[in-house]
Amino acid sequence: MKQLVQTWNRLSLVKRIVVGIIAGIILALLVPDATGISILGSLFVSALKAVAPVLVLFLVMAAISQHKKGQQTNMKSILILYALSTFLAGAIAVVASFIFPVTLSLASGSEDLTPPDGILEVLETLLYNVVDNPIHALMNANYIGILAWAIFLGLALKNASDSTKNLLTNFSDALSQIVKWVINLAPLGILGLVFDSITANGLSSLLDYGKLLLVLIGCMLFIALVVNPLIVYVNIRRNPYPLVFTCLRESGITAFFTRSSAANIPINMRLAEKLDLDPDTYTVSIPLGATINMAGAAVTISVLTLATVHTLGIEVDFGTALLLSLVSAVAAAGASGVAGGSLLLIPLACSLFGISNDIAIQVVAAGFIIGVLQDSFETALNSSSDVLFTATAEYAKKRKEGTETQLSKA
Repeated sequence: MKQLVQTWNRLSLVKRIVVGIIAGIILALLVPDATGISILGSLFVSALKAVAPVLVLFLVMAAISQHKKGQQTNMKSILILYALSTFLAGAIAVVASFIFPVTLSLASGSEDLTPPDGILEVLETLLYNVVDNPIHALMNANYIGILAWAIFLGLALKNASDSTKNLLTNFSDALSQIVKWVINLAPLGILGLVFDSITANGLSSLLDYGKLLLVLIGCMLFIALVVNPLIVYVNIRRNPYPLVFTCLRESGITAFFTRSSAANIPINMRLAEKLDLDPDTYTVSIPLGATINMAGAAVTISVLTLATVHTLGIEVDFGTALLLSLVSAVAAAGASGVAGGSLLLIPLACSLFGISNDIAIQVVAAGFIIGVLQDSFETALNSSSDVLFTATAEYAKKRKEGTETQLSKA
């Protein structure tokens, strides 16, 4: 048994997760009534969600309090990459929806949902999240609020004594160790999530929405494997795929099964550390990315909105389609501040075409039916690109500095 445990521990985390996926599928097929297995997945996601807010608070506080004057970060470049990727995702989804038009069989449902009245409400919610009570922000995993408090506290503690700063660093190191312990349980957690997904949802309920799923997933895969690598290549001027596949493998897989960007923050922090990125940057960019870097959400909003448009036979001109891309990108960035995520922002986008709220809510209900796959791919794309663009900005900066050094020597 001891030798078996040692062999297991020697395997990379990704290989252990693959074993967990296979075991989850086998158990779901052989013993579907063993519902106790699914608790492993719930416990794993809950553990990640529990540690993530406190981890972000202390990591950011410690990083900013220790930040030296004149030390440069890449936040501006990262924010530009986040915005560019999200807008391009919305635009590509619009183009794909015209090339492969999808219609829906609208049915009633989800009447109790309350989508936002407009883009101003989404942005207003985002602003109120910034000034949220810190205890409330921690309890509700409001990362915009947590980041705001962490940044202000970090700035206020810049003039604190070294012993105080060391205490913050020790706390952040201890939380990072807890994260490592939780992440080592990922294979068991993924096993439970796969088991629960197959036994609770099955795949038969998705067959009626096959074409819609193909357009949604096809757009997300195109962004992950073509658009994002192009963005990375333009910035770092070398083969982007080793970095892209590393992020998809070590961040995207867990995000796919947890279906939570918040739960994946500790995974991304660990990957950023593994990639030897600047902690002053990634401790801020990764939790911020979990809130505003939402290419997958932009795809969902655009595709389902245009599916509604095609179903109702509404004509769409180029200007309106471009406006939809912009609205999808802005709304997606505020999705985390709205209960229900990206699906509840579909009525907002539908209002561009004069579609009533009653019809739009039926589309939201259809979105929940395919959510088991749509949300998984969306979260995997969103979360893995947080690390991807953080690394891209840092590598681009190093490339630029190296070029300038060579020119000065010449």
